[in-house]
Amino acid sequence: MTVTPIHANLFQERHELYQFLLHCKETLREKERSKIVSISVKSQPVDPLVVLEKIGEPNKLHFYIERPHQGEAIAAIDAAIKLRLKGSDRFLQAQAFINSCLANTTATGDLHLPFSGPHFFCSFTFFEDSLATNSPFPAATVFLPRWQVACRQDCSVIVANIVIDLDVNLERLIAEIGHQYKLIKASVTQPIIQKTKKERNFQQIANRDYFKASVRSALESIRANQISKIVLASTIEVSATAPFQQIETLNNLRQFHPDCYIFSTSNGQGKNFIGASPERLIKIHNKELETDALAGSAPRGKTAAEDAYFADGLLSSEKERHEHQVVSNFIVNGLSNLGLNPQRLPLPCLLQLSNIQHLWTPIRAKVTGKVHPLEIVAELHPTPAVAGVPRNIALEQIRRYENFDRCLYAAPLGWIDHRGNSEFIVGIRSALIDGCSARLYAGAGIVAGSDPDKELAEIQLKFQPLLKALI
Repeated sequence: MTVTPIHANLFQERHELYQFLLHCKETLREKERSKIVSISVKSQPVDPLVVLEKIGEPNKLHFYIERPHQGEAIAAIDAAIKLRLKGSDRFLQAQAFINSCLANTTATGDLHLPFSGPHFFCSFTFFEDSLATNSPFPAATVFLPRWQVACRQDCSVIVANIVIDLDVNLERLIAEIGHQYKLIKASVTQPIIQKTKKERNFQQIANRDYFKASVRSALESIRANQISKIVLASTIEVSATAPFQQIETLNNLRQFHPDCYIFSTSNGQGKNFIGASPERLIKIHNKELETDALAGSAPRGKTAAEDAYFADGLLSSEKERHEHQVVSNFIVNGLSNLGLNPQRLPLPCLLQLSNIQHLWTPIRAKVTGKVHPLEIVAELHPTPAVAGVPRNIALEQIRRYENFDRCLYAAPLGWIDHRGNSEFIVGIRSALIDGCSARLYAGAGIVAGSDPDKELAEIQLKFQPLLKALI
């Protein structure tokens, strides 16, 4: 990537923007018929969710992710350039696409700010080959947004990514940029207007008896030593008399679950995958990798005494601790396979969310050499927390027992920037929204000692965040 110092706010200085883009156009050659220009500008504090509401469109790609309790949020809107993939080698192809785009990018502006510069937003389905003929998302989607708006605490940055070619009409392009920049700036002081919650009807597709029968069959496989763990998911179909309100639902989620990752990504055809995930797959900042082993669950108590009782039971449960240790060992071994030196605490901690608590072990490593973030994602996905052990046999049995397409459920969703920084989450506690219909997903880890009734109660508990937030 080429960095060009510019001190003016190019979004406000029309003549400066014209001259800069004209220079970029004039440097094009026949063998390089287009290039990407990325402009970053500091902004007054702005809510990226409001910007998504203001300029996002159903027929355009978007990606939104927020950590409310840390004051971080980022919205990526529309695509300057994109890649959709299916089949194997999707992580490798996505990595090559990002590297190729960065090699052809000129960046300028306030590149010292958090979330400045070009970021590539990625979604990968759980399985690389969907068995559903009408799957709403391809195996992989990678895009560089036309507009990116982010905030960290009180620092906000606006990034425009522009494709310049020999045929571009600069006057028209600058007029479009100016118009959308004004819309974004007008969002600075605007709140999200909460609409009245609409009446809904509920119907569970994967019924209770079917799920419990699947758990019993999985326990037979465990007793026969075919597998030691499998994660089985279930769905609920929710319908409404009017289309679900995506922005208002996300606003509810960030208020109800500030300790989770609030997220949304679209397929550009009116379908959105949203959720409130407690699970981070990886975070890389300045070559420092953070990841989490998250497995083993218990409800929260209604009183402090009851809460402590559930927490003590979780920490002392041999079944839950074994399930957690399997996930932790898998992550450590996977990172070691890439030549990294992961470090972890000897005993798990508690991660307590609003309605559920988990066993949690943070794992850290220094990213050395030329290990790309997507190599780490490819190595870790899917972890035993969302698949099972042994992984390949568990994946085969998941397809045998589950009668729906997982799509983006429990899959990697995240971003990579031009510096190699990255953050990916696991798309759990999630829902696929399509107009007046929503499909909610939740799963539970089945190991020796699992009880079908208790596993059913666990997934019903995990449905609650989305059911409560939908509007």
